[in-house]
Amino acid sequence: MSAGWAPILVVMALPVEGQGLFEGAGVPVLYTGLGKVNAAMALTRRLSAYRAAGTALPLVVNFGTAGSRHFGTGALVGCSRFVQRDMAVSALGFALGHTPFEDLPAQLQFPPLFPALPDALCGSGDSFQTGAAKLHCEAIDMEAYALAKVCLVEQARFGCAKYITDGADHAAADDWQNNLPAAAAGFWRLYQELVQARL
Repeated sequence: MSAGWAPILVVMALPVEGQGLFEGAGVPVLYTGLGKVNAAMALTRRLSAYRAAGTALPLVVNFGTAGSRHFGTGALVGCSRFVQRDMAVSALGFALGHTPFEDLPAQLQFPPLFPALPDALCGSGDSFQTGAAKLHCEAIDMEAYALAKVCLVEQARFGCAKYITDGADHAAADDWQNNLPAAAAGFWRLYQELVQARL
């Protein structure tokens, strides 16, 4: 690895999304559990451990599955823009997706880490989406926004790739299960390419 490059911290929600490919090759993975709260807690704790050890913060790379009504099942997409699709405080006059009383924009943005992949606006929420999202987004997941927000606040580099396992529709649950092996293979390939590019 070139001098000055931060280590890579691979982050996923669930072990099933990696299918053991990373561990089998000796690559540690931070599994956060489902949802924004679990994701934020797990990543904050891990980044705090880096700071406590006096080491540089890693490049945080989130690999995960997502639904989409924009991209077809089987697509690998890069996400550099993130919204919170279930933040709804319209009763106080705030637009959908906007967190009241904070200075951060509703849409978080990072430099693309996987520029060769189609770009997708990722909408995170604490629900397994089986219908159209109320807030515009092109990939629908449950953790990426929270991970992105932690990295923004902690000033860590962040990259994200999602494998579209389903159409966020009535068949989403079965499609997600069936497409997990292909998703894991795609994530492993992207990780290897990222490591090679950093040598």
